[in-house]
Amino acid sequence: MKSCLCSMLTPLVLAALFSFSFAALPHQDFLRCLSLRSDDYSSISKVVFTPTNPSYESVLDASIWNLRFNSTDTPKPLVIVTPTKISHVQATIYCSRKHGLQTRTRSGGHDYEGLSFVAKVPFVIVDLVNFRAVEVDVENRVAWVQSGAILGELYYRIAEKSRALAFPGGIFHTIGVGGHISGGGFGLLFRKYGTAADNVIDAQFIDVEGRILDRKSMGEDLFWAIRGGGGGSFGIVLAWKLCLVPVPATLTEFTVSRTLEQNATELVHRWQSIAHDLPDGMYPNVALRSIKSTQDGTKTVVAIFSSLFLGTIDELLPIMHNQFPELELSRQNCREMSWIESILYETGIQNQPLEILLNRTFRTPLDNPFYKIKSDYVKEPISEAGLKGLFSRLTEEAAASTSIVFFAYGGIMDRIPEDATPFPHRTGNLYKIFYNVGWQEENKVNSQIYLDWARRTYDYMTPFVSKSPREAYINYRDLDIGSNNIGYTSYAQASIWGHKYFKDNFDRLVHVKTTIDPDNFFKHEQSIPTLY
Repeated sequence: MKSCLCSMLTPLVLAALFSFSFAALPHQDFLRCLSLRSDDYSSISKVVFTPTNPSYESVLDASIWNLRFNSTDTPKPLVIVTPTKISHVQATIYCSRKHGLQTRTRSGGHDYEGLSFVAKVPFVIVDLVNFRAVEVDVENRVAWVQSGAILGELYYRIAEKSRALAFPGGIFHTIGVGGHISGGGFGLLFRKYGTAADNVIDAQFIDVEGRILDRKSMGEDLFWAIRGGGGGSFGIVLAWKLCLVPVPATLTEFTVSRTLEQNATELVHRWQSIAHDLPDGMYPNVALRSIKSTQDGTKTVVAIFSSLFLGTIDELLPIMHNQFPELELSRQNCREMSWIESILYETGIQNQPLEILLNRTFRTPLDNPFYKIKSDYVKEPISEAGLKGLFSRLTEEAAASTSIVFFAYGGIMDRIPEDATPFPHRTGNLYKIFYNVGWQEENKVNSQIYLDWARRTYDYMTPFVSKSPREAYINYRDLDIGSNNIGYTSYAQASIWGHKYFKDNFDRLVHVKTTIDPDNFFKHEQSIPTLY
């Protein structure tokens, strides 16, 4: 990085380089530091936003998906930097350290607890929205993607070059690549090819000293940690080199819905013992929601059984008739499509053109404006009585916009060691539970009703899920399982949630953190702590 200590520039000239007056803002020393530290004064002035800038609110709001964290009471950043050059990122890190400001890094903004763009201490956001290039090499089956790209941009660019290649990432196309991979990255193809992080082969990383590192220069310990150890703990990953995986020209999606009156309880109970052992090229899941009964208008629960299958309908039907005949899957329940079309189908936007994947702000029918997310892992089938207790909670008024999804494990996840990456949730799991408690209107009383429902339901599930620790997925961050009000955690406090997210990998992450960022500059309420 070129250091520009231009004492020749007067304060008047410096102020002119920015669209604000230093004297009018609280952290003028930080802003002056940015201007002096950058190797291109005019370029950095265009990517710095403070509350006095007319674009500040729109830049901040553009990537906030959970509107729980976009109220008048939500703490706002003193400065937002949307870098277009590596030197902008380096300057922001340097000046934040020098002037005692926390730095939060944002890619897509789907952080379920807002930790990438909310802090209770003075802070700066590094928003990687301009770091979104995607380069696809079909011949070598690899792609370089910058962290600020969304999954939809990655998928679209791959499909542009080849319909026979894919990347095993998540479903929702507006999720930021950087945050997704940093937490492991659970997606449609994970039973066949593992998580997104399992398919990363290199990275471009900036550490707390501003050094630009790749896999070779950072070393295998740090490369291991950034592939699933959670975002915001070690430094800033600017780009990832991905291994692309083969997919057939024709895939099949099926959906079968059954209400409680149509034996949904018995089918879900049976599904628990079957789904884990289905072929690797399947993605079996069951979504549970409340609906009004067509018989008398009272509330009931619908179980929606679905799966992606890497093959044709004719290949799928014999498998399902043999292994899950109770579902009575028919050709009418199935639809053939390409891999890229399945992304649209899974999120309910199958009638949109493929270009919708490039739209960073498009909300799908499955998006709630306000929500609380929790997760669990199940190692033994839940009894029918246990399922009935869960279903009864879904008919409560607070669950009107809630969905609970069971995602089957098995496949290659049973064959990848728990310590291959920090993401430990591999063998021994029948399925993962995703609790998505949503609501449409926000106020303190209203939101508390839904939050209380989420916590009560989570407590109810305690006997049926993993124990010692009760496991959770880091990309479904949940501050209920350990946090504080000061923006960082001690080792003792972090171990509460650390072992839930990472199991025995947590202590290795702490050692990597202590080595790469000994002063704990990169931190938030659930960041990896240092040993000291």
